[in-house]
Amino acid sequence: MTTPGTLPDLSVTTESTADAGLAPHRVAGPRRWWDWVLAADPGLGQLQSGWRSLVAMVTSLAVGYWMAGALNIPAMIGMMVAGMMGLMSAFAVAENTWDRLARAILWMPFPYSVVLWVCASLDGRRLAQMTLMVAALALTFLLARFGPFALITGMMLFNGLMVGMLAGIPASLVGKAFAVALVAAAAVLATRLLLCFPMPREDLLRTQRAFVVEARRVADAAVDALDPDADQQRAVRRMTRALRRLNITTVTIDGRLAQPEVAADPAAAELLHRHLFDAELALRGIGQAAADLTRLPVPGPLREALAVGLVLARDTPLGRAEGLRPAAAHIQERAEAILRDATASPDDVEAAVLARRTGDLLDTLADALGSWLALGRRTCANPADVPFQPTVALENDRLPGSAGPARRVLAAGTETGWRRVVPYIRVPAHAAIAAAVVCPIADAIDPRRFYWGLVGVMITLFGTNTTHERLRKFAHRMVGTAVGAVLGIVLLHLIGRDHVYATLAVIVAGLSLGAWGIQRAYACWVVGLVVALTQLYGMTTPDSGMEHLLGERILDNGIGILVATACAALIFPLSRRTVVKEAERGWVDALAQVIQQVERRWDGPEAPVRLRGAARTVDAALLQVQGIVRPLVRMPLGVRGPSADHRVALLATATGHARTLAAAADIDVDLPPRLAERARLVTQTLTASLKELDRFYATGDPEGAWRRVGPLVRELETELAPSAPGPRADRLRTALREIAALDEALAAYAEQAGLPVAAPGRTAPVTTTPMQRTTRALMAAWGEPQARTRATGTDTGTARLTGTVACDLHPEGCPAWITVISARGKRLAKAQVNRGAYTLDAVPAGTHTLVVSGERHAPRAELVTVDQDAGTVRHDIARTP
Repeated sequence: MTTPGTLPDLSVTTESTADAGLAPHRVAGPRRWWDWVLAADPGLGQLQSGWRSLVAMVTSLAVGYWMAGALNIPAMIGMMVAGMMGLMSAFAVAENTWDRLARAILWMPFPYSVVLWVCASLDGRRLAQMTLMVAALALTFLLARFGPFALITGMMLFNGLMVGMLAGIPASLVGKAFAVALVAAAAVLATRLLLCFPMPREDLLRTQRAFVVEARRVADAAVDALDPDADQQRAVRRMTRALRRLNITTVTIDGRLAQPEVAADPAAAELLHRHLFDAELALRGIGQAAADLTRLPVPGPLREALAVGLVLARDTPLGRAEGLRPAAAHIQERAEAILRDATASPDDVEAAVLARRTGDLLDTLADALGSWLALGRRTCANPADVPFQPTVALENDRLPGSAGPARRVLAAGTETGWRRVVPYIRVPAHAAIAAAVVCPIADAIDPRRFYWGLVGVMITLFGTNTTHERLRKFAHRMVGTAVGAVLGIVLLHLIGRDHVYATLAVIVAGLSLGAWGIQRAYACWVVGLVVALTQLYGMTTPDSGMEHLLGERILDNGIGILVATACAALIFPLSRRTVVKEAERGWVDALAQVIQQVERRWDGPEAPVRLRGAARTVDAALLQVQGIVRPLVRMPLGVRGPSADHRVALLATATGHARTLAAAADIDVDLPPRLAERARLVTQTLTASLKELDRFYATGDPEGAWRRVGPLVRELETELAPSAPGPRADRLRTALREIAALDEALAAYAEQAGLPVAAPGRTAPVTTTPMQRTTRALMAAWGEPQARTRATGTDTGTARLTGTVACDLHPEGCPAWITVISARGKRLAKAQVNRGAYTLDAVPAGTHTLVVSGERHAPRAELVTVDQDAGTVRHDIARTP
């Protein structure tokens, strides 16, 4: 593809590039055939889950069978009791230190055996047993609020009751059952420590290797996109998918750095976080440049240089990242040759600019990867270096979903009175009421297996927070059960009913494969579970009854899921729209932190800010929004769904600009006071607009507007144009461009969300919400007094304005906001009414308009005169219905 002499000799290994041992070989080594597994499962979390299930189930069933013979109890009872130890240890215990792992697994037999004895003591009194199961299910969800250990306790209580009723274990055998459970738990712990020892540091290294694999995919897709004979649109789509997976992998790395026993050196963890952030940013820029080049007729020599450089980026081992620099230099030389040619066409010039940017990004990529290799020699010596602080919290080794926004919504709406207990009793109440409804229905369908309905209730309420999520889980459960039933019956006919070891092998394989796929799709787990259960049912159910039995299972599960979904939607409801709004509000808060840290970085070079960490928080918030907004069924264009899609697309665009801003703005800015004040005005205006958007999400009323910073940025760029060129000046200009682009995306987002956008050079547009129409009508009726005193330049004093807001209908106080507006229409101050009182500091002297607004009353406007010598001015307000 290349001609001799096109590139410098890259076969020479320098001392700086040869030291590949600075990075672990499993991260920096050459391509391996199993890299695709790491790319599909960063950190091998899914594979480890399946392996844990395989080890735990084989161990527990073998111990149960052996203990049953040793204690002279039925083999089925021994295997059911021990098998539950293996199953729950595999799914509910995922600790990454040996002491916490031992504590959790060895505790499981105790609550489990206690409820086995309680169930046996009830001696077949079904009503009492069913009531106890309903209470145990509600208790399980209550204990889930108090951490993993309490959750394991609740789950073992419920499972013990279910096994006790299913197996009919008599009281005389409970002691032996406890011995079986204890020995099985100890054996499971031993095999897990031997074969599945938690190694969080190794998991982090595997995730880093997944980053390298995805980076190579991005480069490979970029090479395909530059091929003039290839399907360029397909290559661009492939590159977009690779960039998304790359982002998920880097966010996961940050989450793993926050786990115990991983980041022993916080300074090194912070450096790793920074270098991977910069590498991802460079790869994103390369991908975008390649996508833009597909629209242009790229000159042959330039296309060749780009392809060679990207192939080198794809194939260069991580330990020889310096080898990217000659390729970057070659691309830049070809681009500069075109830019110096006065006869070059506009398309060629645009292609050359994009190619030069690609070369610059390859240099940046080499720097980031080279710095990553040198982590072993770096220490936290620079005052600007700060220890790593967690920004992403993984949930069961997965990126967080809707749980965080749902908790925030509940906390915000239940801060006073008896409602403070709602976050604790909400899900237990759903479980108790749904179970009480489902139990009689499931008992009427099949008294021996009524617990199938309770299982449907339990799996619906675990891990879901909105009706959409529960209905999606219902669909997965139904489809997975149907597919698993077909596969299970086929395997049952192939194996037969008399081959115990083959049957056990299918059971273990089904559960293990299901555990491996549960993080990818819940239906995968259901398929494996039903395949395993079909083999168990086959031991006691003739062929003619299998279809009926599995049909009952689908029916009972479906009833349990639908009843639990209905209870969650009617009792202390939490709407999906509210959770989505809270997730988007969390994104806005995260972005505001980025802008504030940019301002701090530019104001004080020694400030210990973490711009990349703040940008990574924005990344995590975006992934959370995308996961929650995902529709149950993709609706056609024109239905309500596309609006959410448009907002999410704008958030994704803004997140990309926030990443670039975080990297570009991390510089020491030495500007004259006048320009520094202009830069501060840009960041403060953008922060104020983000706070207005946050307040709009909190109150629902657009009290302010989104103020555009584009004109301010252009003015500042004009002022900076004569300054001397250099790396810092270039990065400052890049940061300003990203702020302007961020403002464009956020203004469109604010408009879609319902917040007015003030056009440059004008005041906010007049809106037509009912509250604003009421306010304008009151203001018109109130009128502007002729004797009003306008503030003058001599009124430079300020005073404190305080008072009460009284209402006969709400003696406890009305939630309201107090806003003071000057005679020139400037908003001077704003405060919230707290328990019927308000205080505003530093109100300028003069006669102003005081506006009180809230949800329970129409807005009210009154005049208030502030004397500069008064010190404190009191103004009480009496509100009428």
